[in-house]
Amino acid sequence: MPAGLSQIMIDDMLRGALTEDIPYLDVTTDFLLPDAHTSSAYYIAKADGVVCGLDIALRTFELAGGGVEITALVKDGDTVKKGDILARMHGSTKTLLKGERTALNILQHLSGIATATRRCVDLVQGTNATIADTRKTLPGLRAFQKYAVTVGGGRNHRFCLSDGAMLKDNHIDAYGGITPAVTALRQKVGHMVKIEVEVRTLEELREALGAGCEIIMLDNMSCEEMTQAVKITDGKALLEASGNVTAENIRSIAETGVNLISLGALTHSVTCFDISMRIETEK
Repeated sequence: MPAGLSQIMIDDMLRGALTEDIPYLDVTTDFLLPDAHTSSAYYIAKADGVVCGLDIALRTFELAGGGVEITALVKDGDTVKKGDILARMHGSTKTLLKGERTALNILQHLSGIATATRRCVDLVQGTNATIADTRKTLPGLRAFQKYAVTVGGGRNHRFCLSDGAMLKDNHIDAYGGITPAVTALRQKVGHMVKIEVEVRTLEELREALGAGCEIIMLDNMSCEEMTQAVKITDGKALLEASGNVTAENIRSIAETGVNLISLGALTHSVTCFDISMRIETEK
């Protein structure tokens, strides 16, 4: 079972996805093939990248009808090359065909996230920066997407609004300033809850430090401003860089000395990793 994901969560999501795809029958497969028909099939990588979600994808076939023996040839986190075989399956052709699209959708999407994350991690290697995700995830898929980020070598930001207090620009503008907002939160949150504040200027950074915030997000600052922010902070809080992070500038951002670089693009607009399932029909 993938670390951090319960079997109940995985199965609930897969049952919902399969029900969406097969509300009551698969018109093509159910009318075309007898129940006893069997096939061998395999997953093949059509690009280079990092595999993620293989166990989840293979579980799809068990829930789609069963009767399939599966041999995984790689594991989540492995780097594969174009043409590599990821897994082999043998058994009910009906099950293989019914589960094919749902399983591939998950495997391709999560592998795309893991691959993109690994690329970012490699780009900042040797610096103080850690790559992190955001809450910009697809509804219903957050746990899977955040799992994929960790497989790629990144870390998870908040899973949900209950995980920690984070004062973004709209909170601050609505309440009337950083200091009063932090003060109000301190009086109500438990002692285990950290407070993060989003700042847009170095002046706001100094105010957030004065208010005792544990984490400070530097929103859309230039590398020059972030370098100054690191000096001003001097280790008194974790600094998170966010906004307009690209493959072209991520190394420069990391070299400013920030602790975290968060990217919504890892989950909200990632390119799927190209993987195919091919069937070898038997007599």
